[in-house]
This record gives sequence, C-alpha cells and structure tokens, in this order.
Amino acid sequence: MLSLNARVLIAASAILAAFFGLAGVTLDRAYHVSSEEALKKRLEIQVYALIALAAIDDEANVYMPDIVPETSFLTWEPDTHAQITDSKGRVIWRSPTPVGIEIPYKVRLFRNERDFSYALIDNNNHSFAMYSLGIAWDDKSMMHVYTFSVAENLAEYDKRAIKYRRNLWGLLGGVALLLLLMQGAIMRWGLAPLDQAAEELSAIESGKQLRLKHEYPGELRALTGNVNALLEHQQEHLERYRHTLGDLAHSLKTPLAVLQSTIDKHHLNEKITQTIQDQLNRMVQITEYQLQRAATAGQSPLLAPVILVGMVEIVIKSLSKVYADKSVVVEKKIESNIVFHGDEGDMMEIIGNLMDNAFKWCNKRVLISAKREPHTTKHTAGIIIQIEDDGPGVPDEMVKRVVQRGVRADQGISGHGIGLSIVQDIVQIYGGELKIVMSRLGGASLSIWLPDTA
Repeated sequence: MLSLNARVLIAASAILAAFFGLAGVTLDRAYHVSSEEALKKRLEIQVYALIALAAIDDEANVYMPDIVPETSFLTWEPDTHAQITDSKGRVIWRSPTPVGIEIPYKVRLFRNERDFSYALIDNNNHSFAMYSLGIAWDDKSMMHVYTFSVAENLAEYDKRAIKYRRNLWGLLGGVALLLLLMQGAIMRWGLAPLDQAAEELSAIESGKQLRLKHEYPGELRALTGNVNALLEHQQEHLERYRHTLGDLAHSLKTPLAVLQSTIDKHHLNEKITQTIQDQLNRMVQITEYQLQRAATAGQSPLLAPVILVGMVEIVIKSLSKVYADKSVVVEKKIESNIVFHGDEGDMMEIIGNLMDNAFKWCNKRVLISAKREPHTTKHTAGIIIQIEDDGPGVPDEMVKRVVQRGVRADQGISGHGIGLSIVQDIVQIYGGELKIVMSRLGGASLSIWLPDTA
C-alpha cells in the first residue's frame, strides 16, 4: 500500500497537472484569439490603405497610379501582398509576389462584404492570412463593385506563436515543478511525527525501548497515548497472570505435601494408597499443565525478539550439569540471525522441554538445528527448530499419544509426562506445528515450525 506521503504527492501532482494544463490551454487559446484579432485588424487597415491609394478615371473605373508615395502600402511589409479585382473577377492590379506562389485571393465580393481566411500554398507550406473587402465605387450602378484584398505571409506570425507557446509551457512546467518540490518538503515536515512514531515502534519491536517517549502533535496524541496504554496494560496483564498463577501453585504445594506426608506416615491399605497416590500425581500434572498454559503469552509483534543461539547455550549448560553422568555430546547448527518474535518464557519452555527430552532419552549424542524457512505454498515464512537424539526413538503407535497430557513413552522414566503436551499447546497458540519422526542419528527427531510474526 502506498505511503501517506506518496498518496498526497500523487494527488497534488494530479491537481497541479490538471490546473496548469487547463491554465496553459486557456492562455494559449487567449493568445491565439488576441493574435488573430490583431492580425485581422492589421490587414483591415492595410486594405483601407490600399483603397486610399487607388484612383478612378472619368468612366468610374478604378486603377492604381504608377507612382505612389514612399509611405504607401507597397513599402510597409515585404511579406504583405495585395490585389484588386473587378466585379467579373478580372485582376486590375496585383503587387509583386514570390515566383511560383499563387495566392488564392477572394474575388467578386458584394458591396461591403468582408472575408477573412487562411490559405496553405504549394509544397513549401507557405501559409497566408487574407482579408478582402467589396467596394462599390459608383453607388448608382452595382456593376462597379471592386474587391480589394491583402494577404500576409504567416511565417513570422507562426514563429512568434511557437515561441510564446514554448515560453508559456516552460514557465508553467517550472512553476508546477517548484510547487511540487515545495509540497514534498511541506509533506515531509508535516508527516515527520508519523515517521518518528514508526521508528519508535520499530525500537519497541527490537526491544530497545518499552514505550513511545517523544511528544507528538495533538492529532496523534490520542493514538500514541493509547498505544502506550496498551503496551503497559499488556505487560501488567501478563505479569499479573504469572504472579497470580505462581501464588496459586505455591498455595497448592502445601496441601499436596500434607497429603503426601499423610500417605507416607500411615500404613493404609495398599489399594487405597495407590489410588490416593495416583490422584495426587494427577493433581500435580493438571496444576503444572494449566499454569504453564495460562502463562503462555502468545504472538505479539511488539515483544522484543529472542535470539535463539543465546537461549540454546543457556539450556545446554544447565542440562549438561543435570545429566553430567551421561557426558552428552551436543552438536549445534543454528543460523546466527534466527530470532523469535514472541515471549522469551514461551521459547524457553519449548527449548527446555525438547532438549530435556533429548538429553533424557539419548545415548550420547544430541543435535539441535534452526533455520529460517521462506514462504511456500504450504507455509508462510517462519523458523524451523529441530532436536534429534540417538536414543531408542518413539514408536509410530506412540507418536500421537506422547503429546497428550500425562503420557510418557516409558513409564519407568521419572516425570509427569506433560512436557511435550506443554510444547504442543504453546506451538499451537503461536500457529505452528510439532512433528515427531525418526532421527538421522537413529533416535527421535522433534521439530517445530513457528510462523514469522515480525
């Protein structure tokens, strides 16, 4: 989607283009009309000058004297030409014209009839503007109507029009470009608070700060204030949940410990003792499972990214001490840029449970790998974490059962059997998948895919 700045600039460009385009067309049209009126008026004056130079003989016939004043029509403009015809269209007088050019003057006009027109002559593209006027020299007889015509070569006229049009559009284009640059600068300055807010949100996502710190204009203050309130409420809500659930877990430990102690001290019926012990174990399992499930934060793009390499190192150090007697060899293949945009505690629970499971069941070797997976037809972009061991593996019939709460692959191994079910729930909350297959090392391979929420 286009940015606000791009949207406004595109809209401003369209408006300016329409405005200056309309202004250019209007000014060009106005210049053309005014120039044409001036040309028509100039030719009309020259026709009257031609009439003034003409003479009439005793029989009321018009003729052009052989000698005319130096200021006469014939010396005004070299690109101006004239002609006089009688009522039958015969040429009485014509000024010199360039060789090979025949100007199509109007002839046989009625008395006081006027005509203004343009003509394009021969292949040399000579264009002329012509003005003609019908004059009746003898009012008593309509037989003496003469047509006085003047033609002007439009070469210079067209050059002036082209020069004006070039200057006009160049000036309008320059003004439009200047206004666009000013508009861009104004928009950049006006939208700077939004850019600042985007930078601060990015800093929150990267974990560099916890809230929006800068002062913003009144129009954005409500939005930024609500974002800060949401961030604070989210953090407080999560902390309150965890504290409350922690208190609940602590409160349940005492009555459970009392019940366990009572069983140990009193010699009850073996069947009753087993029943009570099973129910106590089930209560512990349910408590731990529900506490972990409720404390899972889930997806949130505003949480600081968790660097996977560092977390894996911490888990390996801890488990190496717990399982020191096995001397487990751990091989890591983790891309350095792999990060998890979610709650650090959730990822620690996933890695911790899966690694603990691998250490518990392996013989000597554990392999953990993590890589980024690009978008495919099946999945969006995300990360894949895979943990393998060289232990006995998980039988096919047990694959679906081991992720259920309270189920263990080997009942002889200590534990409550809720580790993989916790992992399964956390992964599902984040919209991911958990798979259990045979490992390349000969044991179990547990892999999880988590979508990229950044």
